[in-house]
Amino acid sequence: MSGRNLSSLQKKVWGGSIPLEIRLVSSECRTFDHSDPYLIQFPRLSYLPFLLPRLHAFFSSFLIDPDVSFSEGWLSYEDVPLKWHYPVGLLYDLYSGSEPAYPAGRGNLGTKEPSVSNEESRAENDILPWQLTVHFTEWPVEQLFKLDAEGRVLHDSFINSVKEADFLRNGTAKVVMSLSKDDSTQLWQSVEKHDLPMFNAVNQKLLNPQGSNLRHLPVKLYLPHATPSITEEKPMPGSLRVVQALITPALSSRQPQTLGTALNSILPTLFPSRRSPLLAQAVLHGAVVPLSANVEDLVRAATYADGWLHLVIVMMS
Repeated sequence: MSGRNLSSLQKKVWGGSIPLEIRLVSSECRTFDHSDPYLIQFPRLSYLPFLLPRLHAFFSSFLIDPDVSFSEGWLSYEDVPLKWHYPVGLLYDLYSGSEPAYPAGRGNLGTKEPSVSNEESRAENDILPWQLTVHFTEWPVEQLFKLDAEGRVLHDSFINSVKEADFLRNGTAKVVMSLSKDDSTQLWQSVEKHDLPMFNAVNQKLLNPQGSNLRHLPVKLYLPHATPSITEEKPMPGSLRVVQALITPALSSRQPQTLGTALNSILPTLFPSRRSPLLAQAVLHGAVVPLSANVEDLVRAATYADGWLHLVIVMMS
């Protein structure tokens, strides 16, 4: 894919957003669940903790304990606590049950407008806005790490993810560790402000280090509803299996690594074919990614802000 197409794809990815309808959990509401909902169009690449100060201010008059700190807040969907260190778009693709968009024809993600049937469109409208519940008590300590009022925990989690992606790309985290303090601050502020030009000014330094090529591609595969233990009869609500493997930009034949070749290597039982999805599909930013997509192109243009391709594996009906 040309640089111009990669830039266009990246702009589409950063332009993605999800309408959210957030309600206060009834057990914490002094008006017995009659509080108004908080409505917002929220970027797919952003993180739920950024909303907590606004949610606390909005619901403070309805809270039984209005003095509780906003940092005690956490969100859930259908009783599943949502992992705050996952980007919102990933959470939506994992849990909402929304039908992903399909390419109108063959080609890479973002090169053509998705084709969605009327039935699928109606199903999407039934799901949107995505209805979440905010809580300020009874933190699910077994499922979520605690946050802090200063935002250090979220910041550190994001930076650690950036470092992991950098280590995979280059075999060392030297590139991200050598960023100036101003660059590191700008990278985080670009995520807080959802500012693509500010982000790219730093991200291009991470993707194009002098004197080296990308060694591996940072990809995580998410398999929803995977049973965490063989002793359990049913999967726990919201349970996931996260799969990682070393993915090179090119095959031993020097042909570019496609999503099909990568998935066939990592999950051969789900992706027995390198060219055609037979049992499962990979979803990124709400869209099914063609198996012909060049993985390095996706890494350069369609990662989340932490540098990772977070791909949700969805079984085909």
